[in-house]
Amino acid sequence: MPVETRCPKCGKLSPWEGNKWRPFCSERCKMVDLGAWVTGGYRIPGGPEEDTADDEDARDDEGDR
Repeated sequence: MPVETRCPKCGKLSPWEGNKWRPFCSERCKMVDLGAWVTGGYRIPGGPEEDTADDEDARDDEGDR
């Protein structure tokens, strides 16, 4: 019995093995999903990211004194 999985974009059942677009059912669903990532349609909840690289550099400079 072939394994089928639901496309994460449209929900259509598609074969897992031999499907070059998996986990999507088609190139269209894959590209629609990619477009959502590129345009910011998917976001991870949380506050703005803090830039800690400058803080680490400052601590390293203080240790050199």
